[in-house]
Amino acid sequence: MDPQDAGKLLWESAQKGLYYPYALQGKLKLDEAYRVQLEVLGRALATGEKQAGWKIGLTADAVRALFKSDTAVHGYLLRSNGFPTGHTFDFDQVLAPSVESELCFLVRKDLHGPGVTAADVLEALEGVCPAFEILERRGDMATDLPLGVADNVSQWAYVLGQAVTPYPRAQELGEVRAEVRCNGQVVASVLGKDAIDNQIQSIAWLANSLARFGHALEAGQLVLSGSFHRPLPIAKGDRWETRFTPLGSVTAQFA
Repeated sequence: MDPQDAGKLLWESAQKGLYYPYALQGKLKLDEAYRVQLEVLGRALATGEKQAGWKIGLTADAVRALFKSDTAVHGYLLRSNGFPTGHTFDFDQVLAPSVESELCFLVRKDLHGPGVTAADVLEALEGVCPAFEILERRGDMATDLPLGVADNVSQWAYVLGQAVTPYPRAQELGEVRAEVRCNGQVVASVLGKDAIDNQIQSIAWLANSLARFGHALEAGQLVLSGSFHRPLPIAKGDRWETRFTPLGSVTAQFA
């Protein structure tokens, strides 16, 4: 299917609250899915939305195996979906929500692929902050990964803690520990090197992947670099907090 036609179908279906339309199920290859995703992004921007940056998903071997993928995937972030730490969400506004604890990187210098390296990424970063990504299960991405990518990799919202600037280049990201609490109880405690790809290398991969579709990482954009843990289901009334030692914490509530 032509990416423009598929993007139009995905966009119009979503406006009606319908996701993973039958006409697209099993019909897309991964490269086609990215073109559809970017077509939907273009339609969102045409309505007055502003892009805030990008997200990376499937950033651990175990997660890639679950989705039968040999690569990470990426999607986009909109400014209207970004919230400060401490935000209270209306639980009833999101479908089957889950939360991921991530680091969000702030870009101060354009990164145009191909050929972007980890050293280029380090030179381009302005800072890093604790973050949540709130996912919405709009369909079964495990059974149709390309359609899940076209549907923006389940992105619904993101929450940002206080940024650490300038970027702490001496910090080994693999030594960052994420301790996740739900309603005061520890539900996960994960060391980065045990759970997630090297985030700097992941950002280089993102810049190079975007170049295949005529896009780049731009100064002022954000990058969510992947979760320290599997998606954790959210219940109404939950209060979530993740402490990223030594980079700070982020909280959110669901009323």
